[in-house]
Amino acid sequence: MDVFIAGIAQTKLGRHADRSVKSLAHEAVTAALADAQLGLDEVEAAWFANVRQGQMEGQNSIRGQCALTAMGLGGVPIFNVENACASGSSAVYQAHAAIKAGLFDVVIAVGVEKMYYPEKRQAMMEAFFGGTDVHEMQSTWDGLQRIGAGVGPERPAGGDWRQQSFFMDVYASLARMHMKLYGTSQEHYAHTAAKNHTHSALNPLAQYQTPMTVQEVLATPEIAWPLTRAMCAPISDGAAAAVLVSERMLQKLNRQRAVRIRGMGVSSTVQRAPEALDQHCVLLAAERAYRAAGIMPRDIDVVEVHDASSFAEVLQIENLGLCQRGEGGPYTASGATTLGGECPVNVSGGLVSKGHPIAATGIVQMHELVTQLRGEAGARQVQGARVAVAENGGGFLRVEDAAAVVTVLDPA
Repeated sequence: MDVFIAGIAQTKLGRHADRSVKSLAHEAVTAALADAQLGLDEVEAAWFANVRQGQMEGQNSIRGQCALTAMGLGGVPIFNVENACASGSSAVYQAHAAIKAGLFDVVIAVGVEKMYYPEKRQAMMEAFFGGTDVHEMQSTWDGLQRIGAGVGPERPAGGDWRQQSFFMDVYASLARMHMKLYGTSQEHYAHTAAKNHTHSALNPLAQYQTPMTVQEVLATPEIAWPLTRAMCAPISDGAAAAVLVSERMLQKLNRQRAVRIRGMGVSSTVQRAPEALDQHCVLLAAERAYRAAGIMPRDIDVVEVHDASSFAEVLQIENLGLCQRGEGGPYTASGATTLGGECPVNVSGGLVSKGHPIAATGIVQMHELVTQLRGEAGARQVQGARVAVAENGGGFLRVEDAAAVVTVLDPA
């Protein structure tokens, strides 16, 4: 049984100190239902993804019920999903599975995040710690310092992870290891960031909309070498929602604007050596998604990847098979992943420029790809796009993502 995205929407991303989780959810859900030409009373179940509200506001356990019943969605099953930065795509995965099982014909997956609380700055930073094993943070930190050693400026051994940008230090260590193994350069990461900042200038919903050159990216303040600020995702608020329907329901709707979920693959952390990248959890999720969809990497026309740092995009395009292992940097610098190139990646602007509202990110990625497959992306349209892939990672455990979801989409 095929499953389709009949409607999808997102809010503008940014720091919205005056917005609440409820108001962001209301905007995204209302717009997604309007896009599908369906009413709230036709939704049979909902999956609600959120990570930070429990930590920042004390709203635990029933976040979805609080946000969705407030806008009139009552009586139906509402499931709360928390899977780090992969929460949104995990909600879609579960909603997709429920329709395939024949339980429902119309469901909604919602991702909402409030990350910006200017009056709680320390708590905002400490909230990131929950995305890794809090009982192993010092040993994780020490291991990361070892795998990144020998490349770039000398750093003192150890360090206090409590006083630093933990996740960007994670990415920086992995980036240095990639440089050591494959000869990747800081300029390669800057090419990736510059491409995405330039793409985001074409996206009216992006948090940042200012084009950047490689040199401008390198000139921004250092966060954790080799990463500069323009190579790192910002703190973002936002929401996105997708209306999923069965084939039976699609017969009553506008099939021309529907997009099929052709296949999905999910994985979690693999016990492996840091250098054993051919066992990476994202690679496993991609293999599962491609197998379910019946495609090969060469069939893909447009991609959204989880570039919480620009190094991550270099790594993930390798994991997705868009280029050979170790060639992500040169492949990007060649222009192959730029709009108009061989396989455009993060035409939305990616997380580093479009924004990264944690639990909403996976559905925001799908919003971009649905827009592309509908041919409605305007100046950032990838011409002839027929097969689209989203890669959404979440958290960090040992040497890689804690969760990974890869989704393949095509026109209905």
